[in-house]
Amino acid sequence: MNNILVTKGVSKNFGNHTALNNVSLEIPKNSIYGLLGPNGAGKTTLIRIINQITYPDQGEVFFDGEPLKPHHISMIGYLPEERGLYKSMKVGEQALYLAQLKGLSKSEAKKKLKYWFERLDIGDWWNKKIQELSKGMAQKIQFIVTVLHEPKLLIFDEPFSGFDPINANAIKDEILHLRDKGASIIFSTHRMESVEELCEYIALLHQSEKILDGRLSDIKRAYKNNIFDVGLETQNGDALLKELSEKFEITSSAYDSLLKQLDVTLQLPTNESAHLLAYLSSKANINNFVETVPSANEIFIQTVQNKNGRE
Repeated sequence: MNNILVTKGVSKNFGNHTALNNVSLEIPKNSIYGLLGPNGAGKTTLIRIINQITYPDQGEVFFDGEPLKPHHISMIGYLPEERGLYKSMKVGEQALYLAQLKGLSKSEAKKKLKYWFERLDIGDWWNKKIQELSKGMAQKIQFIVTVLHEPKLLIFDEPFSGFDPINANAIKDEILHLRDKGASIIFSTHRMESVEELCEYIALLHQSEKILDGRLSDIKRAYKNNIFDVGLETQNGDALLKELSEKFEITSSAYDSLLKQLDVTLQLPTNESAHLLAYLSSKANINNFVETVPSANEIFIQTVQNKNGRE
C-alpha cells in the first residue's frame, strides 16, 4: 500500500451548506502533501473528518489501507491553526499530560520531551507557564506534543503562524526531518512559498470541491506557458529586438548598451524551445536562456479564477 490516507467521494453538509462535495484524494506515504484552498474551501472540514472530530455524510476514508476507525487516532498527530494550550499550566507539566493522552507512559514521555526540548533549545522552559511565553514560543510546545508520539500521519495547519523567520526555518527543517524518518505529512497553509519549499504533492480545494491535485512538479509543467527569459550579447540591440518582435510575443525587454546585452522575455505559441535556441544562437551570443515555470501561488490564483469564471 503506497498511500497513507485515501478519501473516496467524501461529502459533508452542515444544514444547507455544503462543506465538502465528492472529494477524493490519495496521499502517498513518506511525502509532504499540501492541502490548499481559499478560506471556506473545505480544508478544515476534511481535516476534522480525518481526525474523526466529525464524520462524512457520504464517502469513505482509508488509513494505511484500512477503513478509518477510532484506533487510528493514536497514529495521527494534529497541529490545529487555533492553538489549545492551558495558559496557567507549566510547560513541562502540560507537555507531560498531553503526551500521556497520546498513549505514552510517564517515563517514556519524559525521555522524549527531554530530547525535543534540547533539540529545539528550550530546556529552561520546563517550569514556565504558557501565559509567560510568546505566541511563537507556545507554538514550539504545541509542535512538540504533536510529534512526540511519532505518529504515522502528521497534519500541520498553518504551522509557521507566530514564528519569526529563524524559528520558522527551524520548524521547516524539523518537518523535513520527520518526513525523512518515515512520517507522512499533510500541510495546510496559505503561504505559497512554504508550499514551494516543502510539498511534493498538492490538492487545491475551492467551494467544497477538489479542483486540482497531483505531484507539484507535474502540475507546474502542465501550467507552463512557453515563456523564456533570454539574455543576448549583441552590438545592435534595437535591430535585434525589432526582428524578435516580428516573430515572437515580447512581454518585456531591456538593452544595456555598455554590456551589449539585450534581455528579453518572450512567449512561443508552442513548446519549441530547441528551435528557439537554434534561432537565437544564429543571431547573437546567448548569455542566459531560462524557461519560466509558474509558481505555486500563480497556479493557485489562476486555477481559482478559472473556476470562478466558469460559474
